[in-house]
Amino acid sequence: MNQAHSKSRPAALPRLARSVVASAALCVAAGAALAGECPADKRVPDGEGQKMGPSAPVGVTDVVRSSTDLSREPAAIQGRQFRLRQLDIAPGGVVPWHSHNDRPAMIYIVSGEIYEYSSSCAVPILHRPGDVAPEKKGTSHWWKNTGSTPVLLISVDLFPGVAKADEHVM
Repeated sequence: MNQAHSKSRPAALPRLARSVVASAALCVAAGAALAGECPADKRVPDGEGQKMGPSAPVGVTDVVRSSTDLSREPAAIQGRQFRLRQLDIAPGGVVPWHSHNDRPAMIYIVSGEIYEYSSSCAVPILHRPGDVAPEKKGTSHWWKNTGSTPVLLISVDLFPGVAKADEHVM
């Protein structure tokens, strides 16, 4: 084997390995981006999707783990709390109908599977562990644990300071 050939071969293998790893990462990222979202062909104008659901929580433990008054931070956002909550939802439990028109949030599904019933999706949306559900202006929805195991969610939101009296508004 000549020396030039043996030197080029080891260099080609790491390049190939990097390409394979990069391709696999893109495939995983693409799948994760679609996980737990309304299918493109089922998206509908707000209000034409899932109908209003229950108006009170059932089987939900909601714990505010931390909250920061954003008016005292460099962003100086008056009347907003940056809030982190843990929601434990028992089998059959319901997070009631609510809107995010004035309160953007993100929900991270830690464990269990849960359905979201969104006003802008014609079908219920299944969320699994590792999914992130963005909740922004135009999002009105409710959630239900239809399974036999508890669901654990972590929620972060920009909570309106005026509603601070009830920190557990879903």
